[in-house]
Amino acid sequence: MVARVRDVIAGGNPAWLAPGEAAEIPCMIEPNAAAVLAALDHQPVDFFAVKARGRRKAVLIADMDSTIVTSETLDELAAEAGLGTQVAAITARSMAGTIDFAQSLRERVALLKGLDITALDRTWRRTEFSSGARELVATMRANGALTALVSGGFTYFTARVAAELGFDLHRANTLLDDGSRLTGLAQEPILDRDAKRTALHELAAQRGVQLRATLAVGDGANDLAMIEEAGAGVAYHGKNILLERAKLRIDHADLRALLFLQGYPASTFRT
Repeated sequence: MVARVRDVIAGGNPAWLAPGEAAEIPCMIEPNAAAVLAALDHQPVDFFAVKARGRRKAVLIADMDSTIVTSETLDELAAEAGLGTQVAAITARSMAGTIDFAQSLRERVALLKGLDITALDRTWRRTEFSSGARELVATMRANGALTALVSGGFTYFTARVAAELGFDLHRANTLLDDGSRLTGLAQEPILDRDAKRTALHELAAQRGVQLRATLAVGDGANDLAMIEEAGAGVAYHGKNILLERAKLRIDHADLRALLFLQGYPASTFRT
């Protein structure tokens, strides 16, 4: 398969980043995507066409729900209130970009009014990390990158994910409570699509690099702005709105693909 792709793109000798899993092929011009897909025989294999210079990024900004963790934590929290299906339907529309994110978040949070705050801990204990998340964060940090978790979800979860995986910082929305139960409100302003884009610019400036040295990854409409403006913006098992506009996408592999994208061999991965 690798040999077929090499021939189609008139590439040089392939180098294995992980034997039997990930290979890179040098080429002089940008390959034709349709030709590469044909050479892959439309098998479940992801491919990226990136410039060799500047492949390794100095800033990682990652979405949390359905990206760094496998679930939508708000939907899981709503299930504790017996409203999982109702809230998940609103979430799906929000991630598809058919309704305004900030307003949809307010509506979903309002439905949780009166929920005992112990439901947050129960939801957290069910939350699982996506495959490759640990390696992604640890390897980029070990190579000097600034790593940030920026989510339209909630600080209750981002703080725990960041601590567990080693993100340098996290930003998200804050759920309000009266000490024992949720009030049905989130602290304003809501962290939305524009706030994620702003975070991308701020973190690049903090690290002292231009946007081309940044990597952004997410799965939904709320991630579109930062993905379009990052040096490497990646749709991770993304919704259609991202698949239509993101230049890079992971449809099959796990988050380790973001390290292969940057040219890291598996032998150098950290955990």
